[in-house]
Amino acid sequence: MTDTAAPHAPIASLLRLRNRQGLVWLAFAALIALVIAAPIFAILINLGRPAPEVWQHLVSTVLPEMLRNTVLLMLGTGLGAMVIGTGCAWLVTMTEFPGRRLLSWGLFLPLAMPAYVSAFVYSDLLQFAGPVQTGLRNLFGWQRGDYWFPDFLSVHGAIALFVFCFYPYVFMLARAAFLDQSVCVLEVGRTLGLGPWTRFRRIALPLARPMIAGGVALVLMETLADFGAVSWLGVPTFTTAIYRTWFGMGDVTAAAQLAAILLIFVLAAVMLERASRQAKRFHHTSARTRPLPLRPLPPLQAALAILACLLPILLGFLLPGGWLLHLALTEGDGFSFGRLAGFTANSFILAGLSAVILIVVALGLAYMHRIAQSRIASWLIRLATMGYAVPGSVIAIGVLLPLAAFDHVINRWSSHLFGASPGLLLSGTVAALFYAYLVRFLAVAFNAVDGGLHRIRPSLDQAARVLGETPLGVIRRVHAPLLRGSLLTAAMLVFVDVLKELPATMIVRPFDFDTLAVRVYQLASDERLGEASTGSLIIVAVSLIPVIWLHKVVARSRPGDSSGAGAADTI
Repeated sequence: MTDTAAPHAPIASLLRLRNRQGLVWLAFAALIALVIAAPIFAILINLGRPAPEVWQHLVSTVLPEMLRNTVLLMLGTGLGAMVIGTGCAWLVTMTEFPGRRLLSWGLFLPLAMPAYVSAFVYSDLLQFAGPVQTGLRNLFGWQRGDYWFPDFLSVHGAIALFVFCFYPYVFMLARAAFLDQSVCVLEVGRTLGLGPWTRFRRIALPLARPMIAGGVALVLMETLADFGAVSWLGVPTFTTAIYRTWFGMGDVTAAAQLAAILLIFVLAAVMLERASRQAKRFHHTSARTRPLPLRPLPPLQAALAILACLLPILLGFLLPGGWLLHLALTEGDGFSFGRLAGFTANSFILAGLSAVILIVVALGLAYMHRIAQSRIASWLIRLATMGYAVPGSVIAIGVLLPLAAFDHVINRWSSHLFGASPGLLLSGTVAALFYAYLVRFLAVAFNAVDGGLHRIRPSLDQAARVLGETPLGVIRRVHAPLLRGSLLTAAMLVFVDVLKELPATMIVRPFDFDTLAVRVYQLASDERLGEASTGSLIIVAVSLIPVIWLHKVVARSRPGDSSGAGAADTI
């Protein structure tokens, strides 16, 4: 009898241990979720506090315009990005024309160009003394007042800018959806006499609608979160109002209440993304996957397809990037190379340390998700990763409120007990910056780490534990080697996101501590775009790394394709 029960003893012990581990990991996740949610709760608490004077001023001056601009930006940017992203994704996935492979890669490039950098470049190109209007006057002999030229410093200019900066979010998800569609469904539509346009409209587009809606939701969240571009273009939005109310009027309560209103718009975008996930899902009924058939385009249609795919790349990346390179070579930042190196070092140190911190926290959450599989764990994960949907300016206000309250409590206690005040311990320090980045970008690191951890079979964990390995030993000797690629991906994405982050860094950073993004914004605001070009090019060059990675991931998204060029490219 003892011989029969003996083999089951290690398994029973392992199950008890896993239950205890699950409680420990749930407690860890609850702590992280509380830390992440604290800034959001701090903002919502301020909704009930009175700020009548500031609100009367806002309502009588800029609030109606802010609401109108926010709605127009969401509608215009979402619609434009959906049309361009979906159309280009269909062309490079389902048709054949010269340069298709190169264009399918190039359509990702605008992701590497921050919107505020593009705003600086286009305002320099399109202003009255810029090269575009100067060239038109020289060509046609015009003088001031002889011609009409669109005003780029307007809400319409902001919409056009955001469309060409953010359409890759829709393109990326739409192309992945088109690559994943069944050849059989498309062939059935063809046998029923449906033409290419009808098959796209009645078959392919409805099947890809959830992914497209998710891409549009990402575009809307990026639009609402932007500060640098709308501030430079002079378009009043909630992000600019939050910054000016905090620093210009010195009213923390009104700034927090504006941030709470902005959260309502963000919540609408998040609900759109959630609704897209809850839509009908379609799955392959066979494990066999055939390459998607590419329809060759006749010469005229091929030329139009090339133009349709090349124009977003030109306006979203090549033109602003080329003008930045021209400014760097002709004007540059040569007289302040030492200071530029200091700003670069600040940015890289912040981004590197943030990547390490977020990977450690994300690994803990992902491991909890693996050990304690329950509804509570899922809700804690959702709460801990909600910060990515919140604009940086909102997070900055939410971070400073509890940290300032903590500093005030410590100062009161210290003054009462010791007769001396230690000053600001957390707010206005680098620690506050790391806290803001943790809230803002934990979802980026968690998604990459959790995806890699899900690919590791649980049987490997059980085998290691039965062989006497400790929980930390399982992570170090089993998971870490298998997660190397996912951890590297998470570090790369977090590094670039922190490097480009502007509003949270501007509000939370210590005094006299500037990063590349902040320095570029300050120089451009002072009409010193030539000096800002060098730092902008550094940000763009580093941002190209995850763009290349994203292209490879999407190209390999079709089941059965291991070529790295996309299933449609195998023909």
